[in-house]
Amino acid sequence: MSEEDDSSQEKTEDATPRRLEKAREEGQIPRSRELNTMAVLMAGATSLLLFGQQLATTLEGIMRHSFSLPRDAIFDLRQMAIFLLQSGQEAAWALLPFFGMMVLAALVGPAILGGWLFSGKALAPKFNRLNPLEGIKRMFSAKSLVELAKAVAKVALVLGVSIWLIKRNLGEMFSISREAAVPAMAHVTDILSWSFLTLACTMILIAAVDVPYQLYEHNKKLKMTKQQIKDEYKDSEGKPEVKGRIRQLQREMAQRRMMADVPQADVVITNPTHYSVALKYDAKTMDAPVVLAKGGDEIAMKIREIAREHKVEIISAPPLARSIYHHTKIGEEIPSGLYVAVAQILAYVFQLRQYRRGRNPKPRMPDLPIPNDLKKDE
Repeated sequence: MSEEDDSSQEKTEDATPRRLEKAREEGQIPRSRELNTMAVLMAGATSLLLFGQQLATTLEGIMRHSFSLPRDAIFDLRQMAIFLLQSGQEAAWALLPFFGMMVLAALVGPAILGGWLFSGKALAPKFNRLNPLEGIKRMFSAKSLVELAKAVAKVALVLGVSIWLIKRNLGEMFSISREAAVPAMAHVTDILSWSFLTLACTMILIAAVDVPYQLYEHNKKLKMTKQQIKDEYKDSEGKPEVKGRIRQLQREMAQRRMMADVPQADVVITNPTHYSVALKYDAKTMDAPVVLAKGGDEIAMKIREIAREHKVEIISAPPLARSIYHHTKIGEEIPSGLYVAVAQILAYVFQLRQYRRGRNPKPRMPDLPIPNDLKKDE
């Protein structure tokens, strides 16, 4: 079916595992920027609560050290550089846990939804995005409106919580101006840490709405039409005409191998108008006679022809031929219920060979016992 026909159909079917795998290879996985932002902000707020006092103490020490320089160092550029380097190292070590948690959150956040993915196809340039008309369509699409609504809601929520925090901590913030420098720094750190954590918690509400929406949009984008599912099945399993041709070739190869085994048979038992089965028995290596070849109609005639060419005995025993044909497969032993009948046939073949050599009188064809459950009328 053409692509136009596919596009006219409604995509009502869930994506198949193959479709999901292909989309992942192309970098199409559910992602939530709000979830990533929430993870980073929560990590930052937690870091301030855990390491804020230590950071304030370190910064206090740096300030004390910086404002207590000896007079000689003030006018020595070399000494000033050393002091600056030392202060920078101390600040870096103090900020290391904070930045470490931020980096960890930046790595874990994307893995929560969709997992980590490294796709070269996602990084490949897509020149169709340079089309201005397509860009305008994306700007005024339903998805863009949803993103705009999310942005407005996010700003309104954060602004509302910020105003509430300012009003709640207004008295404490004014009281800081009457405190000494060191207690004031600790007090400011405490207020900032808890306020930052409260603002970060607002992102939990936003992420709780955005994550299901992103999953819904991702699944909707990957939905398929019934025709696409049929086409995928044909591609994965093979088109019927191709599979039919393969089965035909397999049958032909199996027939050639089967015909190559006919010369090794001890006897070919026939129903002259329909079936032929070629049997072999080696008392040293086999527990029971084995079917080397079998076939009906044209294949049966071919088996008889090859048997005559290689002087393999051909015995007409229609009931036995039908039973063996219908109840055995090529390469299998005959059913136990046919042991006696086949043994009599093999003995009859041996007696025929002796008769042709002039050693025995002409044998009579034995009556072959066929169990009722193994009999076949056709």
